Amino acid sequence: MAERNAYVLNLGVTPYMEAWDLQRSLASAVSLGEIPDIVIFVEHPPVITTGRRTNEGEVHVPPGAEVDLVETDRGGKSTFHGPGQLVCYPIFDLNRHGRDVKKYCRDLEESVIQTLVAFELEATRIEGLTGVWLERPPRKICSIGVHISRWVTTHGYALNVDLDPAPFTDWITACGLEDAAFTTMARELGRPVAVNEVRDAAARALEEVFELRLEPFPADDRAAFTVQAGSAANA
Repeated sequence: MAERNAYVLNLGVTPYMEAWDLQRSLASAVSLGEIPDIVIFVEHPPVITTGRRTNEGEVHVPPGAEVDLVETDRGGKSTFHGPGQLVCYPIFDLNRHGRDVKKYCRDLEESVIQTLVAFELEATRIEGLTGVWLERPPRKICSIGVHISRWVTTHGYALNVDLDPAPFTDWITACGLEDAAFTTMARELGRPVAVNEVRDAAARALEEVFELRLEPFPADDRAAFTVQAGSAANA
């Protein structure tokens, strides 16, 4: 199958709500066929997000913790985002990718597994659990939660590159998993790892798995959609 052209947008450190507003604006454009598929890479200031299956009592942030709390429309349970984590939001029209939600989620996991291969880390899936894991003992390195409307995807994955994983267990029952271990690429490799060091490998893996050719999102289009997202947020 021939590769499809798609865009990639690197936002850097961006507040969660600002990135979410932009996702929704871009998803509308993708749905209408105004732009091709687009991948957003971003880091967020500390934020806990909850999904549609988050249970009462799952979030137990200690008093005084500097972290935002956002209720989202994605699937899954609670998770933590912070600097040092590569967050990826693919905004894909699944009419172009087979209209198979389960396959889309597995392909997203596969792209993370291939990203980690580039750093000589062997990751896997665990039956019955979402995300991407390293094994023996099992420890989660990437969380996945998606939302699909009119066959267009938003949200995505969060790969722990180099951050303190303590909030995953101290502030929340992350992903609803009691006693789960969380890890980072830096911890596994025994050295500091920059998010910028991982982003190119993540883009290449998405290109390979989803048969895309990623090009930078044109600056003029980015400016227009940023304005649209800001206007929608203030409406």
